Amino acid sequence: MSVDHFSEVPAYEQLAAILRDMIKSGEIPPQSPLPSINTLTQRYGVAKGTAHKALGVVRDEGLAVAVPGRGFFVKRR
Repeated sequence: MSVDHFSEVPAYEQLAAILRDMIKSGEIPPQSPLPSINTLTQRYGVAKGTAHKALGVVRDEGLAVAVPGRGFFVKRR
């Protein structure tokens, strides 16, 4: 999947959907780290703020947890 920069759907929502799919499909298993902000910016061509906001959405949905100084990790089911 990729982020469509010309879509009416905000980039952070598209990126959150990509991360959500990766978690729910098991591509990123429980207790594993999500891609870093730098990785997301390079892979999907988004700004750091966009990547951070997408990670926050996934966290707010209860799919991930933020560990200060370490990043975001998939929650146990």
